[in-house]
Amino acid sequence: MSDPGGIRASDDEREAVVEQLRVASVEGRLTLGELTERTEAAYSAVTQAELAVITSDLPPAGQLAAPAHAPAPAGKGGRARRWFVAVMGDSKRRGKWRIDGELGAVAVMGDVVLDLREAEVRTGVVDITATAVMGDVKVIVPDGVDVELEGIAIMGDKRVDVLEAPPGANVPLIRVRAFALMGDVKVIGDARAGRSKKAWAAWREQWRELRGELTGEPYRQLPPPAPHWEGHLGHAPHWQAHPQQDPYGRPYPPQPPEPPRAPRSSHSPHPPQSPEPPRPPEH
Repeated sequence: MSDPGGIRASDDEREAVVEQLRVASVEGRLTLGELTERTEAAYSAVTQAELAVITSDLPPAGQLAAPAHAPAPAGKGGRARRWFVAVMGDSKRRGKWRIDGELGAVAVMGDVVLDLREAEVRTGVVDITATAVMGDVKVIVPDGVDVELEGIAIMGDKRVDVLEAPPGANVPLIRVRAFALMGDVKVIGDARAGRSKKAWAAWREQWRELRGELTGEPYRQLPPPAPHWEGHLGHAPHWQAHPQQDPYGRPYPPQPPEPPRAPRSSHSPHPPQSPEPPRPPEH
């Protein structure tokens, strides 16, 4: 008989796991980065065993409690918006923190940085109102989320630089309303900001090992994360691996040969000096 764990997963089973992950995130069991990473793994899983590994450290779907602290819609008595303000200075929020309502960021001749990758998101959608007046507002999210950026930029810029999920995937949504006046509002992902420094999760190692067993590929321990300048595969840039080529892959032009140098005497490291002319006699 074949291994039951090797049975291929259906689309409905993948969606059920994604929903289980979403509820676990609302309960505070997963950060936004973990939710995004596991959701991507669930959509790429081939067998039921792979799906089981993704949720191995979470309660079964039937035991997940319904969120009791879901905020009411904005403007109808819900939780007040949480503000981050920088006036001629900096305001940064990184690491572990909790998001259970709307966020507001105001930068006036200063910078505001909101790193959502390790935040516990207790809502299905993260709403952010960003205002930049001669300043910058930067929102860092994990690659694989959906981003909606709308608003106005006058003599400024608003842009998204995130590797978003394929259309139709049930992934977290980051919604940003931007107002930029001679300033910038940017939403960037891991590929641009650099991976957050965190240890690999045990479930991920087990998941990779299981996939190797099912596909017949040898399992290799993940190497330590490479610096952000080294490319996604941890290799040196192309122009360093091929020094005869420039950073754009074009061969360098041939260099002319150096002219021959005059030989030096083996007795003295300095060239001989001509004698001084005789001085006239003094009267």
